[in-house]
Amino acid sequence: MTSNSTERITSKENTSSPSFVKLAMKNMVKKGSQSLFHFGLTAIGFIVFIVFLAVLGRPNLPL
Repeated sequence: MTSNSTERITSKENTSSPSFVKLAMKNMVKKGSQSLFHFGLTAIGFIVFIVFLAVLGRPNLPL
């Protein structure tokens, strides 16, 4: 295999379809407020879950 054919293969791989991250970013820009709303719900749900685990796992200290 020559270096010329290797260059063609690597350049072909670099110009493939856009990555999932780029597509997700395009989608977020297109659906701005809905994406922010869903992100907010996810963040609040995660915080509630962490607090719930903290309450369940707290030690019982004798007073």
